[in-house]
Amino acid sequence: MSQNEAYQKDLESIRQLMERSVKFLSLSGLSGILAGLYALVGAGTAYFLVHFPLSPTSYRQESLQADDVILKLLGIAILVLVVSLITGYVLADRKAKKQGVQVWNATSKRLVVNLAIPLVTGALFILILLWHGHYGVAAPACLVFYGLALLNASANLFDEIRYLGYSEIVLGLICALLPGYGLFFWAAGFGVLHILYGTLMYKKYDR
Repeated sequence: MSQNEAYQKDLESIRQLMERSVKFLSLSGLSGILAGLYALVGAGTAYFLVHFPLSPTSYRQESLQADDVILKLLGIAILVLVVSLITGYVLADRKAKKQGVQVWNATSKRLVVNLAIPLVTGALFILILLWHGHYGVAAPACLVFYGLALLNASANLFDEIRYLGYSEIVLGLICALLPGYGLFFWAAGFGVLHILYGTLMYKKYDR
């Protein structure tokens, strides 16, 4: 091995160590795929609860006023979130063990904080909207705040997460312009986009 090749190898090792110190590299693309599938199942359940037999893309002038329906929709959303988080942690822990690192470290702690601030803020804001009966903007608010959370945490994740965040924000803004189609955009943002980006990350980083 020449001296230049040795220097290049040393520099590459240093770069990888620095990247590992700031980025959470144990995130599994498979968790994104599964989270997308969970979201599609949740959206399908919500469709049969609220829209059926109408098309989910049909414009609805009537608002969701029944408290029991709102609680069921919240329950579906929370269940999808919890199952997705559990799946993400289990797969990240498995990947971290293969890499010989701890899943819970200084980088993952920073990641959780950066994700939590926009997510908790968004959750409280959405609850306030629902409390005042502004049901039509709940779905776009979910997408926008989730996109902001991904952008806020993107420095500690793979670069693809930043573009997923941009995509979620754009989709949320379009959803806000088209009232009555919230379920369709919610399924597209949390379901289809997760599956697409999860597949991309799985092929690039998990294989």
